[in-house]
Amino acid sequence: MQLTILLSLIFILAILLMLYSAVALIQDKKLFGSAPKDIQEVIQPKQQRFNGQHILGWILLVFSMLTIGAVFVTAVWNGKNNNYGFWQYFVRFVAILYIYKAFDMTFLDWFLLQKTHFFQHYYPETEGCKGFRSYGFNIKSQLTKIIVFPFFSAFAAWLCTLIW
Repeated sequence: MQLTILLSLIFILAILLMLYSAVALIQDKKLFGSAPKDIQEVIQPKQQRFNGQHILGWILLVFSMLTIGAVFVTAVWNGKNNNYGFWQYFVRFVAILYIYKAFDMTFLDWFLLQKTHFFQHYYPETEGCKGFRSYGFNIKSQLTKIIVFPFFSAFAAWLCTLIW
């Protein structure tokens, strides 16, 4: 269980790096598809603050995605080495995903976006948008993920037990 918690934390750090890469470095409006509509409408293109900013952002974004992949590879590999069955894999995958989702809903959506003005620092034109005051603006997407995670985990656990 300790490894599962550690993998969850690494997953969360990779998500934070991905968010920072997209918002602060890449700054491409296309990457903000999950933001509230009023915020998406007012975002303006940004000039690079330093040479190589966008390239660094893309490198960090790819690194964060590879890290997320490595979390699941490590979870599977460790399970294989410890003769995990379906339920052990299932619990591990569900735990990683739900720990991340709890962090996403509390820290990213509530604290980071609504309380710290992280996004407005890089996009001052979004200051005052109603989307920042609407906790749960993406509740449909969040609930969908909460419902889908056990099915994804069951499928992944089944694949792991099928292969090994």
